[in-house]
Amino acid sequence: MPLNKPGLEAAILGIFTDLAARTTNPEQARADAARQLATAIDTYVRTGQVMTTGSATAQTGTIQ
Repeated sequence: MPLNKPGLEAAILGIFTDLAARTTNPEQARADAARQLATAIDTYVRTGQVMTTGSATAQTGTIQ
């Protein structure tokens, strides 16, 4: 299964949209945005799958 780049883009856009609308506490907004961005990237990376062939000691194939 390929990585879900459109999902990551949508998550980042949502984070920036939320950040732009929050003006009462900019420091907290930035901290929240950093946490949300880290979560979005973590989720994106975890959608990838490693496909290999071979045995536990002799792997061949490519990462998809």
